[in-house]
Amino acid sequence: MEANREANYEQILVSEENAVATITLNRPERMNAWTYQMHDELTRAINSANADPDIGALVITGAGRAFCAGADIGDVFAKQQESGGESARGGVAGDWVALLRRSKPIIAAVNGASIGVGATMILPCDVIMASSAAKIGLGFIKMGVVPELASSHFLVQRMGFGRASEMCLSGRLYPGTEAQEQGLVDRLVEPDQLVAAAQALAGEIAQNPAPQLLWIKQLLTENGSETDLQQVQAREMALLQQAYDSVEHKEAISAFMEKRTPDFRAAAASSKPKS
Repeated sequence: MEANREANYEQILVSEENAVATITLNRPERMNAWTYQMHDELTRAINSANADPDIGALVITGAGRAFCAGADIGDVFAKQQESGGESARGGVAGDWVALLRRSKPIIAAVNGASIGVGATMILPCDVIMASSAAKIGLGFIKMGVVPELASSHFLVQRMGFGRASEMCLSGRLYPGTEAQEQGLVDRLVEPDQLVAAAQALAGEIAQNPAPQLLWIKQLLTENGSETDLQQVQAREMALLQQAYDSVEHKEAISAFMEKRTPDFRAAAASSKPKS
């Protein structure tokens, strides 16, 4: 395993094993408080993993006892005050959500406190796993602001309207067990097993055909709250036709007929023209 694949990361760590890239928020002395630099490094790391054909899925977790205890007040809110209340970095929210939804599958492994942006940043992930020691909260109301990163959409999708309303309007912390019971967390894991469990699931997902993983994510993103069922089916049929024509589908059929395990990555590589 490569401990840190790019030496100039200062606030995250990146490792790779079994077709899985694990990205670790690495400011444990500040409970991994979110900064603009951290955002930039996360973006670069995710884009790098997406461009690497040897990586099939990603895991995001935190170093130390927190996942991310919110925004670094000095780095974020002070800069916004200096800029007259305008966002110091226009487009960050939309860029992050779009990045995660067009990315290879991403699993959030929430190891501890996940508060404010530390909670909203994981909502667009494909699967949220949490330690039983985790605490998750959207305390924006306590700071006199409102939620961001499309959390007012994703929370309702994950939890339902009433539960999402209570979480946002109260601003209270939810222990990991309650977060799972409320539908915010998909799977609860003991603290010492969390990252391994997330990496195991990511590894399982990574064995599936890469284009189809992205197409399925696209359908879930576009159709998840679509009310026009004809549009839903039109999107599905358009991508289904692409899937039928793909080398990965042909490999799946061949493997089934030959009673063997399909190797989608090798099939994709062999179909590319040799330089």
